Amino acid sequence: MRLKKIRETFLVFLTHKIALPMLKLVRRPNVFTYSEAGLKSLPSGTLGNDLFVFLKQRNLPLLNHYVRHDLKHVLLGYDTTEEGEACLQSFMFGNGRISFPVLATVTYSFITMPEYWSKMKEAFLHGKKSNPIHPWEWNEILKEPTEELRRKIFISSRIH
Repeated sequence: MRLKKIRETFLVFLTHKIALPMLKLVRRPNVFTYSEAGLKSLPSGTLGNDLFVFLKQRNLPLLNHYVRHDLKHVLLGYDTTEEGEACLQSFMFGNGRISFPVLATVTYSFITMPEYWSKMKEAFLHGKKSNPIHPWEWNEILKEPTEELRRKIFISSRIH
């Protein structure tokens, strides 16, 4: 149990204290036009309102530069635990997203969390057979029903 807490603390440190500040320097800023009140005011069942609920249930702040990541948690159903983070990034890797945060998290998780390998593999394969989500215009889909967006992800019209 202690090892798990150390791993989780280190993963949070890597993402929030190293990777995120580095990305803010090299990436173009994410334009996010909603406040917490704006998300809360959206109809129930929309992606934006579901994001508000997700953040409140976990006592997490709305971070403009982290919204896309948090929206992926909402849409894909992975929690903010170390297992959830490992699976979320494994899904993204399988979905075709090759970036430093994705590769670093998947690598770190693979090396330090062997108990999640089967779930990471499942998430990777799920991402691989799902429709790509990285190019989505996240700001523009906040008023859409979350379940409808999930259907767009998971019902693939691609020929395998």
